[in-house]
Amino acid sequence: MFGLGAMIGSQGVPLPISAQNNLQQGGALLELTGAILNVHDPVIIKQDEWYYLFSTGVGIPVRRSRDLQDWRIARGGTVFQSLPEEASAYVPGADSIWAPDISYDNQHYHLYYAVSTFGSNRSAIGVLTNTTLHHDDDAFEWVDHGVVVRSDYSDSYNAIDPNLIIDTEGVPWLVFGSYWNGIKMIRIDAETGKQSTEDTALYDLASRAIPPHAIEAPFIIRRDGFHYLFVSFDQCCQGIHSTYNVRVGRSETLLGPYQDRDGVAMLQDGGTQITFSTDRYRGSGHNAILREGDQDYIVYHAYDAVQGGTSTLRIEALAWDEEGWVSIPGMPTAS
Repeated sequence: MFGLGAMIGSQGVPLPISAQNNLQQGGALLELTGAILNVHDPVIIKQDEWYYLFSTGVGIPVRRSRDLQDWRIARGGTVFQSLPEEASAYVPGADSIWAPDISYDNQHYHLYYAVSTFGSNRSAIGVLTNTTLHHDDDAFEWVDHGVVVRSDYSDSYNAIDPNLIIDTEGVPWLVFGSYWNGIKMIRIDAETGKQSTEDTALYDLASRAIPPHAIEAPFIIRRDGFHYLFVSFDQCCQGIHSTYNVRVGRSETLLGPYQDRDGVAMLQDGGTQITFSTDRYRGSGHNAILREGDQDYIVYHAYDAVQGGTSTLRIEALAWDEEGWVSIPGMPTAS
């Protein structure tokens, strides 16, 4: 039995005191060290005393940290030793695995992943499970359950960048999408972890009419009666010339409609910008949210001009105002 239910994105424990004490004065950026370069599309979860970070790359690279600041390559190095069979067979030319999403349901860790090639919408999202993230545990074993949803050249959407969310009734949903006609959502079968056969609809959550329709990397959290949809706008993967940035909107219901702070619908180019490029860090985007007790953290990558435009891990505390809108303390408000 697959067993999806009561999914959480972290263990809900407070941030270590060492990390709390090392927030930069006047800002909210953690001072990160170790293996933080060449990190793309990061997501973090905690098991016991270890934070685990998964990201785009050959085999899905895995890093871990005890304090959320100093990162090292985890034992084993990657989730896969080769490309997943079903997904890679569907996508000719694929050489890496994109945009993992990790969550936990009190029994299993669920790792959704995407296989695609740059600029193509012949793509597939798959899912793995494991009972532990600790490589030295005898129970450690990633089990690939195959393809969850796929898209083809004739489709108007792109099946990459998955994120799992459980609604208020305990029903799992998968939000995903990149470019084409935007961000989509499907219902997931709690027993299989794949698309529901009872509800096969493809729901629209966000899109951009402005060519080249650059919107992707959705991530949803629920807070104080609202669902918050984070997405990334503009251009990724161009080093210091990247224009990537994170936007957010919210809705009282999971399926929308989502609107930004100014009331603009996210299906009509809306999205309140919360990350901006700086002289050093450019193109900050493809975020996940790490929830630690009462504190939320945004996890994303940016291109470090000091490091030659290398994609670099960034983790910053989020702040919520009285109206329920989110910002990053210390983040510039103009690029």
